[in-house]
Amino acid sequence: MSATTPTTPPDRRHDPLAQVPPQREIQARRTLRLRTLTKNQRRAVRYGSLLVILIAWEIYGRSVNPIVFTYPTAIVQAFFDMIADGTLVDALVDTLVVLLIGSVIGVVFGVALGLVAGRSDVARQILDIPINALYALPAVALIPVIVLWFGFGDSAKIFVVAFFVFFPVVINTQRGVAEVDPELLEVTRSFCSSESRVWRDLLLPGALPFIFTGIRLAIGRGLVGVIVAEFFTAISGLGNLIVTNANTFETARVFVPIVILSLIGVVLTGALGAVEKVLAPWRRDQ
Repeated sequence: MSATTPTTPPDRRHDPLAQVPPQREIQARRTLRLRTLTKNQRRAVRYGSLLVILIAWEIYGRSVNPIVFTYPTAIVQAFFDMIADGTLVDALVDTLVVLLIGSVIGVVFGVALGLVAGRSDVARQILDIPINALYALPAVALIPVIVLWFGFGDSAKIFVVAFFVFFPVVINTQRGVAEVDPELLEVTRSFCSSESRVWRDLLLPGALPFIFTGIRLAIGRGLVGVIVAEFFTAISGLGNLIVTNANTFETARVFVPIVILSLIGVVLTGALGAVEKVLAPWRRDQ
C-alpha cells in the first residue's frame, strides 16, 4: 500500500470567491449602508441643529457692537416695528410681484427651449454656445444695458429675474431629455409610437426630475436677481429696505429683509418638493 502524500490546500488568496464575506456580514453591511433616519429623527436633527445655530447666534451677537452685527431677538423686534410702520409689507409685495412674474417667464421659456434642444440635435447645436456663454457671463454686468432697454421701472427688474432664472432651467431640462434611455426610445420606434405619445409616456416623465432640479436651483438665483435688480434700477422693495437701513446703520432692520428672503427660498423649495411628489410619485424621497 503506497503512502498517500498530504495535499496542501489550494491558495485562495487570488480566488475572487474567497474574498466574498460571509452572508451574515454582507447583510450587516447592506443594512448599515441603507440605514436612514426615521421621519421623527430627521425632524429632530433638522430643527435641533437650527435651534443650536440660533442660540449660538444670539450669544455671539449680543457680544458684538450692534452697528456691526445683530442677533435673532433684535431682528424679531425690528420685524414687528417694520410691520407696524408699514414699510415691510409694501416692500415685500413689490418684491414678490417682480419675483413671481420674472420667475414664471424664465421657467416657461427655459422649459420650452430645453425640451426642444434636448430632442433636436440641430436646435442643441444652435443653442449650445449662446446659452453656455450667457450663463458664464456675470449677469450684473448686463444690468446697465438692461436699464437702457427697459428703463428703471418694473420691466427692467422682471427681465433681470427672468434672465437669472432661465439658465438653470434650460440647462437641466435639456439634460433631462438627453438622459432618457436610448434603448427605450428604440422600443418606441419599434412599436411605431407617435411623437406625442413618446413625449407623454417617455420623454416628459424622464425629464421631469431634471426640470424640478433646475427650478429648485432657479429659486435661489431668482431671489438674487430680484435684489440685484432692486439695487441697480429704481431702488424699491426689500432691496430698498436693505440699502436705506444700511445707510443709517440700523443693522437689525437690515437683517429683517435678508431673513425674509431666506424664508421665501425655504418655503418655495418646500412647495416645489411637494409638487414634485405629486407629479413624479415614482421618485424616492431622499
